[in-house]
Amino acid sequence: MKFKTGIGYDIHRFAKDRKLVVGGVEIPYERGLEGHSDADVLLHALCDALLGAIGQGDIGEHFPNTDPEYKGISSLILLEKVNTIVHQSGYAIGNIDAVIQAEEPNLKAYKPKMREVIAKYLTIDESAVNIKATTQERLGAIGNKEGMAAFVSVLLEKK
Repeated sequence: MKFKTGIGYDIHRFAKDRKLVVGGVEIPYERGLEGHSDADVLLHALCDALLGAIGQGDIGEHFPNTDPEYKGISSLILLEKVNTIVHQSGYAIGNIDAVIQAEEPNLKAYKPKMREVIAKYLTIDESAVNIKATTQERLGAIGNKEGMAAFVSVLLEKK
């Protein structure tokens, strides 16, 4: 196939005494996200989208939360490993489109840096990375400020 697409989704609840890292960017906030790694909800969804596009399962299969090697690991390292898997499969990233769902904090000011970091770690042009952020209009767990979620769509092209 010349093109492959993938979708990814992740959600994490907020937790005290954790740094908030989204899209590889540390964001000042009173709580972080709970998880085995740094719990970067955007990068986890991106990894799943990339792995799904090439039929290689999901992030939990490659980097299980039961493995002490991944305890507290930066999701940027996981993204680099997934990028290697994508390239070894004979595909290159065409574009990435992402949506982050969070009632707070407001992520608008951090989206350009997220694009820059993701593009750098995937060795692609920033113009191939789009990030949107939205609230849940105070509905459900996200709307009640209990956590954050992300959806990502990717397009891969045969090298």
